Amino acid sequence: MGFDLTPVQVEQMACHAVQLEKWNQHVNLTAIKGPADLAHKHFLDAVAIQPYFRGKSGRWMDMGTGGGFPGLPVKLLNPGIHMVLVDASRKKIHFLKHVIRMLKIDGIEAIHGRVDALHHDPGFVGRFEGILARGVAGLDRLAGLAAPLLAQQGLLYALKSPGAREEITDDLDKNFFIQWDDYELPDGKETRSLVRLTVKQKSS
Repeated sequence: MGFDLTPVQVEQMACHAVQLEKWNQHVNLTAIKGPADLAHKHFLDAVAIQPYFRGKSGRWMDMGTGGGFPGLPVKLLNPGIHMVLVDASRKKIHFLKHVIRMLKIDGIEAIHGRVDALHHDPGFVGRFEGILARGVAGLDRLAGLAAPLLAQQGLLYALKSPGAREEITDDLDKNFFIQWDDYELPDGKETRSLVRLTVKQKSS
């Protein structure tokens, strides 16, 4: 995939996976179970965007993070960013806070709440260089949730299937610059799409 993981990063992701399996026995965090499926469908799927993410900095949000994907693996690969994991499920945020404590990493926090409720919080409005979202909603809905929280020239990174091209509406095309990259996971059997949307600045 064009990049290397350090032994520490591998160990950190393994710790995340072990805790996910352990908690999942009692708390419904993910329907994906077993080391092989977790590695492929969660971790590999999350880190696959790294070639498009290199060099990023500032404050990022993982919107609807669930068990921490893709935000936590992305943070582990990019320690210089500040990652905010947001989910409306309290039990998932409890889990993520536990994992963050175990990993002893700085520059990451887990927040319980709905993303649309953050639209009225000055600590969040216009404060993010980028927002990640995987499997949360259609592109139109994602863009509406993300736009108020993005800084000027901020990016929405939506991890999608190639069929999501059908989600691009005239309004999205009018209000966002849209970049689309298709890529294959290493087994060559699954294709993913990374959709990057940047808000168009209205001329005065």
